[in-house]
Amino acid sequence: MSRLQPAFGLITAALLGATLAPAAAGASESPAPEHSLRINTSGETTSIPETMHGVFYEDINDAADGGLYAEKVRNRSFEYDEVDNPSYTPMTAWEPTSTGGASGTTEVLDDSERLNENNRRYLRLELNGDGRRDSAYGVTNAGYHSGMALKRGEKYDFSIWARSDQPGGTPLSVTATDGSGSPVGRTMRLQVRGDEWTEYTGTFVAHSDTDTGGLRVLAHGSGTVRMDMVSLFPRETFKGEPNGLRKDLASKIEALDPGFLRFPGGCLVNTGSHESYQAPDWERRRSYQWKDTVGPVEQRPTNANFWGYNQSYGLGFYEYFRFAENIGAMPLPVVPALVTGCGEDKATHDPQLLQRHIQDTLDLIQFANGSVDTEWGAKRAAMGHPEPFGLTHLAVGNEENLPEDFYEHFEKFRDAIEQRYPGITVVANSGPDDSGATFDRAWELAREQNAEMVDEHYYNNPQWFLENTERYDSYDRSGPKVSLTEFASEGNRFENALAEAAYMTGLERNADVVRMSSYAPLLAHEDSPQWTPDMIWFDNDESWGSTSYEAQKLFANNVGDEVVPSELARSDEKNGVKPVYQVVTRDDRTGELIVKVVNARDDAARVRLNIEGADEVAPAAELTTLHGDPDAVNTKGSQPIRPEHSTVQGVSQQFEHTFPAHSISFMRIKTPGDRPRTDS
Repeated sequence: MSRLQPAFGLITAALLGATLAPAAAGASESPAPEHSLRINTSGETTSIPETMHGVFYEDINDAADGGLYAEKVRNRSFEYDEVDNPSYTPMTAWEPTSTGGASGTTEVLDDSERLNENNRRYLRLELNGDGRRDSAYGVTNAGYHSGMALKRGEKYDFSIWARSDQPGGTPLSVTATDGSGSPVGRTMRLQVRGDEWTEYTGTFVAHSDTDTGGLRVLAHGSGTVRMDMVSLFPRETFKGEPNGLRKDLASKIEALDPGFLRFPGGCLVNTGSHESYQAPDWERRRSYQWKDTVGPVEQRPTNANFWGYNQSYGLGFYEYFRFAENIGAMPLPVVPALVTGCGEDKATHDPQLLQRHIQDTLDLIQFANGSVDTEWGAKRAAMGHPEPFGLTHLAVGNEENLPEDFYEHFEKFRDAIEQRYPGITVVANSGPDDSGATFDRAWELAREQNAEMVDEHYYNNPQWFLENTERYDSYDRSGPKVSLTEFASEGNRFENALAEAAYMTGLERNADVVRMSSYAPLLAHEDSPQWTPDMIWFDNDESWGSTSYEAQKLFANNVGDEVVPSELARSDEKNGVKPVYQVVTRDDRTGELIVKVVNARDDAARVRLNIEGADEVAPAAELTTLHGDPDAVNTKGSQPIRPEHSTVQGVSQQFEHTFPAHSISFMRIKTPGDRPRTDS
């Protein structure tokens, strides 16, 4: 996917709808412009990296299981436990079920009959059936939240690992149901043969819609049947990937045209035990460690997520790399630095454990980039991707509040990586806030260690973002670069999107310092938000973008290649807040200037645009605008803040345009030819 693709193409005014009337310079009926925007197309420019706008993914708000990860079955391997959440048991989301008068017992066990050492628990059914076809005993899975969303005409792939102690085997009947228990597809019939773990599969087509569905798995006859890894996947995942992603959510992320994908977090990266997975201690909550998340899904352990639920690791590092590749984003994995954060705030100084994590990080780079002849490159190839993923950046740690300890460890990670893989950019961080003692000390140590890039995270009220649009103007151009991979204003109203958009004009103006930026969190299930604001909201069958999503998409789809010098002379600056904000970029491929104006005022802003250095300007420009009530919120039933497309006529080297109150406007002005960049 080209990052420079124009957002709207050469669309005629008729297709766009109403055309804005030209603003005639000097017309007696027009009020005098309040602002003057000078654009110097022949001035010194700054290149914009392809990573300018990206996405930061963390498994928070049920973002993975029951969200982006397309699996329909909740607690598919019976591993839920109180360590995940006090309300959990190994039978969470499961209910014993019988038909035709059959009886039996269910029991979840952890013993030598388990599927493997990582997937330890399994369900044992003791059957007392009489062998009649309509007589069966088993379990029903309720799915996530209100139930499974199944769509008429779509295919669903079922799989289960099972074993039977019966010489002739045990018949299974598998049925997807609606909320009343009625079938929504044909019943699949499988025969479990032998007392060794074997995978059985089947497919059905849904013949009706439901968003409160379930999955019924029943065994016929008598004897003992053991079950594990009960799974139901839509055939139509994002890009058709096996073990893949929910299509609507992944497509909304793809529509952001992100320059990078940062994963897997977040607080879950650097919290919990840093020890490796060990069978005797399998219930302990561990930090997110990438080796737990690759290989066959039935051999991946589950983990207690920092945010209070079970994490299946079905969506693991291989799937993240594939997702980044599928959406054209640079992968940016994050590994723990053995300094916990997010309220835990302690460092582990065990030299052997630290060295093990450093080696794990080196192995991760080999997994991403190594040839099929290497140990971890071969594991990647075995998963279906012999070609390297082309990893170039890697972050160590996340929001550590102990800068001395963090940078002691960071230096060891970076030195080992540079020695083995000198082409990898290793990203440090400055803690959990935009200022303060931790922030200042972290930046001091980053400069002392010549860190190449420092990750900043902060959440503030909208007013802070409006007052700090020039934050990066004063950053040292010779020091470490900035990746701002977690930021958002506090709220999901259009007022928040306006403040964030105003701030992003400052990020783009400082593209020589700020090399990456992303809003966070990315995803939230409507039934279980643990953090707000969030960019994309969803339930079991639908998804919708917040007002901030629309603003982020507008910026990411209209980045440009370079920042063109521009200056806005304002007539109404009050109390340090500048209600109209701008940045101008150039798309080299199309020869367009992209004039980005945010009007956070309560009334319209009339601006005279002066385009200097351009020999010719096309008389019509494409305009996309987000505007509306600052209190507006996009919800499942109503999305009042959506882009509006129109055409501006009467464009020239000097012309006037009125930007609506509470608006984010992107105007693409065609100028002939490309001009060479004057920076590096």
